[in-house]
Amino acid sequence: MLRTSDGVRIDAGHLPGPTGHTGELGFVLAHGFTGSWRTPITRRIAAVLAGYGGVLAIDFRGHGRSAGLSTVGDLEVLDLDAAVRHARTAYQRVVTVGFSMGAAVALRHAALHGGVAGVVAVSGPARWYYRGTRPMRQVHWAIEHPAGRLAARVAKRTRIAVGRWDPIPLAPYQAAPLIAPVPLLIVHGDADTFFPLEHAHQLYEAAREPRELWVEPGYGHAESAATPDLIRRIGRWSTRTKPE
Repeated sequence: MLRTSDGVRIDAGHLPGPTGHTGELGFVLAHGFTGSWRTPITRRIAAVLAGYGGVLAIDFRGHGRSAGLSTVGDLEVLDLDAAVRHARTAYQRVVTVGFSMGAAVALRHAALHGGVAGVVAVSGPARWYYRGTRPMRQVHWAIEHPAGRLAARVAKRTRIAVGRWDPIPLAPYQAAPLIAPVPLLIVHGDADTFFPLEHAHQLYEAAREPRELWVEPGYGHAESAATPDLIRRIGRWSTRTKPE
């Protein structure tokens, strides 16, 4: 268990890195909305990343065994910051790897809190309140309506805060230019049914160097579509964040 600066208990799990590389590179893995580090999908991703460095995976507030209520990308930056600060006690360099909502949180965390050696944003939104696809309209129903919040609680163990953001948090595309000189990798599939490629391009165009954009042919959305090969390439990219 970790504890955030606003007092929320966060459930976390740790996988050590490869033998002989202890203490060099650590990853903090940030799941998407309704996800959890305990799901088989996220565990498989963590296991692949552990071939390149230690992995600290968390459940955001309101998810799984963590306390609190989900604010769908706002106060979750405090959850990620607690994990990054903890990881930095064991690893020289920490790279955040976020999927979907976790990608937005990773971008905002790096811009607002720093302390990371690299940021990987996979299948992330560029802006808030996007409703241009059917899956995102379903997500908004789950967030905004009592029946949707009940369904998320029962089916996904996700407890969602009631009410609108006030103030509206910094949007991911607004956070992107504030990350430099920390390396930023944006990964997006051309078959993403939640956020079309325009989101990846908006993030990339807003960001400053060093930045990379990987458009993955046939790749869908977030953790469920991530192949071991993609995660290995992310691992190799992360090893290159080491300063010269």
